[in-house]
Amino acid sequence: MALATASIPIYIHLPSFAASRLGLTLGQVGTILLAIRMVDFLQDPLLGWMTDRYSHRIARLASAGLIALSVGSLMVFAIAPIGPVALWLVAGLLVTFTGYSLGTILLYGQSATFAANASPNEQLNLSGVREMGVLIGVTLGAAGPTLLAGFSDADQGYAPFGIAIALLALAALLVSAPLWAKAQPKNMRLDWSGIIGSGAGWLLALAFVNNLPVAVTSTLFLFFVEDRLALPAMAGPFLILFFVAAGVSAPFWSRITQRLGARRVLPVSMTLAIVSFIGAFLLPEGATAAFALICLASGVALGADMVILSALFAANLQRAGRQAGQAFGLWNFSTKATLAIAAGVVLPFLQSAGYEPGETNSADALAALNMSYALLPCALKILAIALVLIMPRRILDTRS
Repeated sequence: MALATASIPIYIHLPSFAASRLGLTLGQVGTILLAIRMVDFLQDPLLGWMTDRYSHRIARLASAGLIALSVGSLMVFAIAPIGPVALWLVAGLLVTFTGYSLGTILLYGQSATFAANASPNEQLNLSGVREMGVLIGVTLGAAGPTLLAGFSDADQGYAPFGIAIALLALAALLVSAPLWAKAQPKNMRLDWSGIIGSGAGWLLALAFVNNLPVAVTSTLFLFFVEDRLALPAMAGPFLILFFVAAGVSAPFWSRITQRLGARRVLPVSMTLAIVSFIGAFLLPEGATAAFALICLASGVALGADMVILSALFAANLQRAGRQAGQAFGLWNFSTKATLAIAAGVVLPFLQSAGYEPGETNSADALAALNMSYALLPCALKILAIALVLIMPRRILDTRS
């Protein structure tokens, strides 16, 4: 939960925060996020190697990750920039995402350790519990500035939001000690041939493509609600509804996948997401009830993605006898890369189309926002369904 407050929520809030509070353009924000992902390209696999190499010290590594997350969130949202604004933001985001990456790699790797001899169904059960915490954290993070705005009206609640993430990370540091008590095994070595051979390579590709639509909609959500729908006061409630729907639906998706198998379930959940995106594209301005229904449906679809794919990834690694740390380093990088690519491509595109957040925009600019938010994710989800259908059956086997 603590880690998740600094994942998708930062990408939801950062474009609006950087534009309104720091004076950066959408193009600058997109460039910054892409540059940070270039660092992650080297850093995340290295962090994964480090967690495998020093698996006997995972408690200390987890402490370092959570402390970095705490400090970084304060730098980004709560502390006034020292020196050039863009450089300060880059430094804060690097510290934040390094802490997030290290903590996430350890969490997923330790999950695989706890379920080292578990069946795929047991992996799904564990995944359901873990992803419930993730979704609670994402929900709190997504709604954080709105909920905390009363403490600091001048900056729209962003400073209290940064402080809240920092305090939650430190609280997690204090209460999570039992999680790191069981050391990860050292006698397994992971390499690229091991990833491909285990089937995890297919799942990395699927996760990358499947996460892109969520990355696009997360990046543009506030802009879509505030400028396309003209419902700025409803942004917080819409986000809460979306992530609560994902969290409530997660156990359902876990159970139905155990019965029917991921190969049958994933195309259904992905189709539900496509229907939601098309509905959003067709909405008129001010359609509060209709967009609430769309948030509910798309949140339910997200619940399936979060529970099923990570469980399949862990199960395939376990069946192949592969170490989890480096593999989840790549998994974590893949997830963050989609968010950065979405921001780095879509935000400059909108800027070139003449879109300006919070301003009176032309019909063409709003049409570009509408297409980017709704139609682009549809195309990406269709590609994800195609990957599921051509993927070897053994990789999607959750009933053995």
